[in-house]
Amino acid sequence: MLESDREVLEAVERATRRTATVVRAQLKQGLSGLATVASLAPFIALLGTVLGFANSFPGCAVARSTFMAAIAERLSLALAPTVLGFMVAIPAWLGYSYFKSNLEALDLEMKNASALLVNYLSVYLSVRRS
Repeated sequence: MLESDREVLEAVERATRRTATVVRAQLKQGLSGLATVASLAPFIALLGTVLGFANSFPGCAVARSTFMAAIAERLSLALAPTVLGFMVAIPAWLGYSYFKSNLEALDLEMKNASALLVNYLSVYLSVRRS
């Protein structure tokens, strides 16, 4: 191969690496938001539950019935944020895991396609010069 052929191959390699980096960065943008939602939702749910529990007890002093009967309804309402938080966190985490594994597979495919392109181009240039 001539020097200009090597330069062409190097330029193609650089271009494919640059393009793969840009595509990878664009695809990763949404993943960080999804990971944040999946990570924070259980903590926000727990905060809502704790606040709900804390708001359950002042009503007991005014209630004329037994202690457990007075707070049972309030405590069950206090657990609602936990359920909602997990209803958000679990699908978000599953989606994050799914898309992350697909991104890794796509990244591998881009690397393989880039290498294949450079190899085919190298063979083409060698045959053309022969």
